Amino acid sequence: MSISNPKRLLIDFAQVDTILLDMDGTLLDLHFDNHFWQAHVPRRYAEAKGIAEDEARAELMARYRARAGTLEWYSVDFWQDELALDIMQLKEEIAHLIQVHPAVGDFLATMRARGKRLVLATNAHHKSITLKMGRTGLALHFDAIVSSHALGCPKETQCFWHRLREIEPFDPERTALIDDSLPVLNAARDFGIRHLLAVRTPDTRRPANDTTPYPAIDSFAELLS
Repeated sequence: MSISNPKRLLIDFAQVDTILLDMDGTLLDLHFDNHFWQAHVPRRYAEAKGIAEDEARAELMARYRARAGTLEWYSVDFWQDELALDIMQLKEEIAHLIQVHPAVGDFLATMRARGKRLVLATNAHHKSITLKMGRTGLALHFDAIVSSHALGCPKETQCFWHRLREIEPFDPERTALIDDSLPVLNAARDFGIRHLLAVRTPDTRRPANDTTPYPAIDSFAELLS
């Protein structure tokens, strides 16, 4: 078999029935989320509290770190209560920054045409999913959309994958996961998902990530024949 174009061997989709896809950083440019949490929320929090923006940012970064990897970190409702800010209103203020990564639509359409089951598996809160699907129109490509909040466990845990399989009876040997988070890919690997692929540049305004030990793509175009 020729391997003149090794990128096509990142995933052998002939061996895959189900494709699990992350949303933020994988299908969508993570610039929106990074800008929102690191710049927009601190600015609005500083205005609400009457403090300097740098002070607000330092306080919020410490709060974020304390919740990293938990469902609370991904919860719109948690941060709305915690910060006394209308988080969804603030997201709407910069919703024009929500952008789909190149070739995502073509990839999803191609995989559906090949009969693959497409599942959006995300840590995003359902309110954020609704906003982003509304802005991008990607929902029509998916057979199912599953938030970790509905399952009660973040994707970084084995709990998530066990509960996901209860509602999506996929065969781990014939399932692919495409995600920009190494902790999530590690958890999926430990669960037994065979085909794992990282996204090298989740945020197009930032340098590419080191995705070792996982193969990675710069664009979904690399997965199209």
